[in-house]
Amino acid sequence: MQLLLLHLDDALELQPDFVHSCVMAGAREVDDKKSGRAIRLWARPQALDEVWRNLVKAAPLSNDGSRLCFMGSGDFHHVTALLLSLALEKNRRPVTVIHIDNHPDWVHFDNGMHCGSWVNKALELPLVEKVITLGVCSHDLKSPERKGANLVPLSNGRLELYPYEHPPSKVKSDYGTGPSFSQIGGALHWQSICELGESNFVDRLLGRIQTEAVYVTIDKDVLSDADAVTNWDQGSMRLPYVLWLLSEIGERHRVIGADVTGDYSTPNYGGDFYTRTMKKAEVLIDQPFRRRDVMATRNINSAANHALLEVLSELMP
Repeated sequence: MQLLLLHLDDALELQPDFVHSCVMAGAREVDDKKSGRAIRLWARPQALDEVWRNLVKAAPLSNDGSRLCFMGSGDFHHVTALLLSLALEKNRRPVTVIHIDNHPDWVHFDNGMHCGSWVNKALELPLVEKVITLGVCSHDLKSPERKGANLVPLSNGRLELYPYEHPPSKVKSDYGTGPSFSQIGGALHWQSICELGESNFVDRLLGRIQTEAVYVTIDKDVLSDADAVTNWDQGSMRLPYVLWLLSEIGERHRVIGADVTGDYSTPNYGGDFYTRTMKKAEVLIDQPFRRRDVMATRNINSAANHALLEVLSELMP
């Protein structure tokens, strides 16, 4: 396995103890903050292509093709689509993407990719059998059509979404019934983790993974405030439960790649005045404003990263 620290912002550098542990474990570091400023929140194809080239040049995959990447803020979650594509170039086999997040990341976005749209790009990859999203608690599930959600994959079985807890989602179109939801009238009623029970859900999840290979992507905003400090609104899952889920998945499936986002960093945007203004305005609408204690942020996020590194390293020898 290749351990990669992708420095698109300063989030990981603010955790020197974690970085030191990774370096001692043989991690490769790629500093690409210039691209990070350009692609933060969303990016056009040219900027994404630059990140792709930098990854291929600075961190080529080994023959087994497995890589664990830590890459800072959840504002960069769309880089997952690039990492997944690179993993599939080395591992030419069907894969299930396990997406653990407080947000579904399923919105329509033209001419590029948004950190909230990358699931659609992942589903375009021929070897991706399906994406299973779990842990969502956010208001993105409230009237999702009005917020630009692409719900078609729910109907055709390419996407399953299991919130941690959430009331029914009002919709106008007919999406039928899927493994993770039932439509009753004008609402999607979700099979939530809380409703099923955390232990029962582990069995349910394992029964829904039909491929030998899995790719895991984690946005730590799925965690409660006690376990993570992020740029986004956060969910209710606890870190020990996420670690248990990962261990159970890894015992039964080959993890061909994984990435972790969700560390807090102060936003820094590149691009022209219009682009920077649009991104700042979007953040004012979508991201909560709260003052963060620097030491507490470092300690909480570093502890979570250490725990995720330990468990994922065992699953990806």
